[in-house]
Amino acid sequence: MSRPITLFTGQWADLPFTEVCRLASEWGYDGLEIACSGDHFEVDRALSEEDYVPGRLKLLADHGLKVWAISNHLVGQAVCDDPIDERHQAIIPSRVWGDGEPEGVRQRAAKEMADTARAAAKLGVDTVIGFTGSKTWKYVAMFPPVSQAVIDDGYSDFADRWNPILDVFDEVGVRFAHEVHPSEIAYDYWTTKRALEAVGDRPAFGLNWD
Repeated sequence: MSRPITLFTGQWADLPFTEVCRLASEWGYDGLEIACSGDHFEVDRALSEEDYVPGRLKLLADHGLKVWAISNHLVGQAVCDDPIDERHQAIIPSRVWGDGEPEGVRQRAAKEMADTARAAAKLGVDTVIGFTGSKTWKYVAMFPPVSQAVIDDGYSDFADRWNPILDVFDEVGVRFAHEVHPSEIAYDYWTTKRALEAVGDRPAFGLNWD
């Protein structure tokens, strides 16, 4: 069987999901990597509304499309980021932003990522793609440089926040595929190696090649 060719919907989150499905079908794609943005895939509804996931699957099928992965880059970004500010308010659901108190945002983002794994399992996919955020990215290429202890603390913070999320991924049989990218805990070879080591090279945490 040839490799299926899918389209990531995040760039078109301003369009209704029905329109994205229509366009992707006309363009000849086999399926979609559905972003948890706009109305494309809403994690809270997937877990609380009995007909939501079947409705999404029917919409895909009506357009001859399938789904193998979903993504939640924007909420994942808020799990480890420091600072948390108006940039995050602009990209995450209001229920995750809440009152904007930074630690509360991080904790709600972590809960949402765990729920994303549960929603993915309901949808029948085994991969969630996304960002992790980073406590230390703000120090990259800065002068004066920070100590090694600050960098070590950043990876400890990442592991402390993401291991409980990954426990849920394990429970439901879904893996998280981190997109190695500027502003993340892993943004090149060496930081990726360090991030994998920080979570004990556990199978629930993998990589997405952008």
